[in-house]
Amino acid sequence: MFELKNVEKRYPGVHVLKGVDFHINDGEIVGLVGENGAGKSTLMKIIYGAVQPDAGSVLIDGKPLYFRTPRDAMRAGIGMVYQEQSLIPNLTVMENIFLGFEAPFVRMGAINWRKMAQAAQHQLNKVKLDIDPAIITSRLTFAQRQLVELAKVLALEERVEGRLVILLDEPTSVLSRKEIELLFDVVRELRRRASFIFVSHRLDEILALSDRVYVLKDGAIVDVVNSRQAQAESIQKKMVGRDINEQYYREDRQLAYRDDKILLELDRVVCKGRPHEISFKLHAGEVLALVGVEGAGREKILRSIFGMTRPEKGSIRVDGETMRAFSVSNSVAHGVGYIPRERKVEGIAGGMNVYENMTLSQLKGYSTGGVLKLGAEHELAREWIRKLSIKVPSENADCGNLSGGNQQKVVLAKWRSSGSRIIMLDHPTRGLDIGAKEDVYDMVREMSEKGVGVILIADTLEEAIGLSHTIAVVKDGEIKQWFNCQPGSKPSPFDLIRHMV
Repeated sequence: MFELKNVEKRYPGVHVLKGVDFHINDGEIVGLVGENGAGKSTLMKIIYGAVQPDAGSVLIDGKPLYFRTPRDAMRAGIGMVYQEQSLIPNLTVMENIFLGFEAPFVRMGAINWRKMAQAAQHQLNKVKLDIDPAIITSRLTFAQRQLVELAKVLALEERVEGRLVILLDEPTSVLSRKEIELLFDVVRELRRRASFIFVSHRLDEILALSDRVYVLKDGAIVDVVNSRQAQAESIQKKMVGRDINEQYYREDRQLAYRDDKILLELDRVVCKGRPHEISFKLHAGEVLALVGVEGAGREKILRSIFGMTRPEKGSIRVDGETMRAFSVSNSVAHGVGYIPRERKVEGIAGGMNVYENMTLSQLKGYSTGGVLKLGAEHELAREWIRKLSIKVPSENADCGNLSGGNQQKVVLAKWRSSGSRIIMLDHPTRGLDIGAKEDVYDMVREMSEKGVGVILIADTLEEAIGLSHTIAVVKDGEIKQWFNCQPGSKPSPFDLIRHMV
């Protein structure tokens, strides 16, 4: 029902897509995998009309079409559920579902809210989401917002002829296992209404949900595999062009940290909105992982350390000095860096280029009398582009246009190049492919070897166990259990889970 033929796309200095052929049948779920920078995002944008190809064609039911805008694609029955979500938080659910398509509910210049609510409820029923259509979107959980995104796309059914094609861009990246299973059940049931293109770095999910999988590498389709016959290890090798290192988490490089050098100490700290006291010490070279279920309070700990919120009680000491002022600038001045979960919102400054993002936290070192040293900024950026293998045409590229993995590397480079001695990583590998994850793991080991203290909120329990020296299990805002994670004596995921729930 949908097909791409010989699609090409180039940007200055980069051949992004190279003769891509792709098709999807009626009611089919097709997976799309590839490394960060392989061209997945550009391919999705072409399908959705946000980017126009330089060559090739898009066909629906054999008929060639040209999409100048996403609105053209929506008129043809193509919708997209974004990884970073496109809902406007201060609007109601029903306003978001029909944003830009309010005309059926308008009479004499006034919106019939009751009619809109009824129509929105019909769309929410399709995804089995039992919420009030009039609720403000910001009050929903991430999983609920994801289903509202899906309901918004399904609203196209009543506006277009024929079947829908729905693009799912990393829809599970911050969902719990239970929420993922619910989403997958909804998608499978919706096959009667639509076909799906599913993009994810989690190959087990791709194989569980998809019928076929396209493997994209360096802008070209290198293989198409049947999910029932495919193996994750084989697909990984095709994605990165090599075997995956057996020492995936680089446990062979885990060195003992300096227990005589305390970089950070929390003494009976009570985070805002939490009743329990938190106390721990972070040593030079130590990787401390905070594990717990979503909402356990781990992020509040990081944000208190970084000065984004003021603790209600207790003290935080950096290199033995008690923090008196709680602000981001003060924490940065004390050598604390923070890689947030939402890199596009809090990690990078979209619209600014790569070298500007890298030096944003250290401009005093790159200016004289208020005048920036542009040459030094460019030199620093080129150095870190080489060190981290960032796929970018040059340091002048807009950071907002990079793939998720390359954006994450820019954020990592910002704090490493500034000389931060304490770095907090909140889901640093979220949405990254296996090759980019290995690059992050290498950097974690390098930071540890150089005496940097790392606090980690990992994407999986296996990642936390593999990377850390010490694990603190957080439940309901309280540290419930400590684990020593020296090589050869690491706990199992089950050991952690029984203290998490």
